[in-house]
Amino acid sequence: MSIWSGSQSILRRKPITEMVEESGESHLSKSLGLWQLTAIGVGGIIGIGIFTLAGLVANGGGEAPPVGPAVLISFLIAGLASAAAALSYSEFAGMIPFAGSAYTYGYVALGELIGWFIGWDLLLEYTAIVAVVAIGISGYFSAFMEGIGVQIPAWMEGTGDTVEGGVINVPAIVVCLLIAWILSRGTRTFGRFELIAVGLKIALILFIIGLGFFFVDPGNYTPFMPSGFGPVLAGAATVFFAVFGYDAMSTAAEESVDGKKYMPKAILLSLGIAMTLYVLATLVLTGMQNYTDINPTAGFASAFESVGLPAVATIISAFAVVSILTVMLTFLLGVTRVWFSMSRDGLLPAWFSATDRRGTPQRVTWIAGIAAALLAGVFPIRAVADLTNIGILAAFVVVSIAVIVLRRTRPDVPRSFRLPLMPVVPAFGVLASLFLMFQLHWETWLRFAVWLIIGLVIYIFYSRKHSLMNPNSPRHRAVQ
Repeated sequence: MSIWSGSQSILRRKPITEMVEESGESHLSKSLGLWQLTAIGVGGIIGIGIFTLAGLVANGGGEAPPVGPAVLISFLIAGLASAAAALSYSEFAGMIPFAGSAYTYGYVALGELIGWFIGWDLLLEYTAIVAVVAIGISGYFSAFMEGIGVQIPAWMEGTGDTVEGGVINVPAIVVCLLIAWILSRGTRTFGRFELIAVGLKIALILFIIGLGFFFVDPGNYTPFMPSGFGPVLAGAATVFFAVFGYDAMSTAAEESVDGKKYMPKAILLSLGIAMTLYVLATLVLTGMQNYTDINPTAGFASAFESVGLPAVATIISAFAVVSILTVMLTFLLGVTRVWFSMSRDGLLPAWFSATDRRGTPQRVTWIAGIAAALLAGVFPIRAVADLTNIGILAAFVVVSIAVIVLRRTRPDVPRSFRLPLMPVVPAFGVLASLFLMFQLHWETWLRFAVWLIIGLVIYIFYSRKHSLMNPNSPRHRAVQ
């Protein structure tokens, strides 16, 4: 039988009614309200973008042309592209409050093969995001330890690409395992921790912006765009990593007390709060210190040291470590929920979708945490950041296309939020995401292609046959 037709068709779509029924019967704990969801979104968006990537892109980090103060423009370009996708996510989240995010949306609107590819893509990208954030945390951890007079041995401070004499990034490995442990304690515990940590994070950023404003030297804004507009666009592709935490937050829709009502609001609130703080923070950072002197791994710590406030730099380093943890929590939550959904749908073995008494998928939580620790221990930050960006941008393309398709094919489905200017807004999201993807290095594309090829092999030889959408699936016989 052709794979294009019949029970094993790669174009089969999962019915929305079936998704909603499964959501109601979910074993996942439903305990997240609007502000907890918003905190998860803000926690995923704000963190390494302010504390690490802003300085890295402004300075160039020795691997790319410096963007200088125009890093502000990079953030605005990335934010505009992200906003178009956020509106698409909001419409889907208000229609299908289901774990899985872009994987689920692609499966419903565009078919199983597209859904599989996006899900497979997100497994790598979310895990890599946890890793790159851990690498960013290790830079601030080292700065904090130096501030209190303790020097971490170079061999365990980072890899040879980022630290002279470095072999392995031990702090990054430890923090990945710590995050896996926190998430394994259950959604209720995680939600409370995230709400408190995000509150501390916003307070820290407002403190940094308020204090740093008094040390801004307008002369540091000249030249504003030292390497031209091209590196600004490439910088937008890199900092895009910092503006899509709501994507991972949407994977928790099934654990919301009222996903249809709260998810669209939480997505838009989290992005709006984050972009406001990003604009103010980048203005202060590049105004306090000349872009050529900014530390690419601990930007604000170096900025306050440069104006004679080393004690403030030490405090910032300590709180930056705590605040960036929320980004890791959000994305580790994301990878585990996508993995859980793919397993529950039969595309991956059922073993992965088992939950404990707290309603937490423990197996995938620890597997993803250990995988992130391995990535964080041996890879440089820019390579991992670019790898995550190409995957998320691909997911944004799929979600933006899917929302157009589903508006036409299923106009009858109730939507608690309808994005405006259909199809202009999602079409812009597609074009903007593709544009940013093509700013990334060819090696990033090669790694991405290899991962997708591996996924295609798994789909052909396992997922297509075991999918619950296939009437002849062995999973159906196992239940009987």
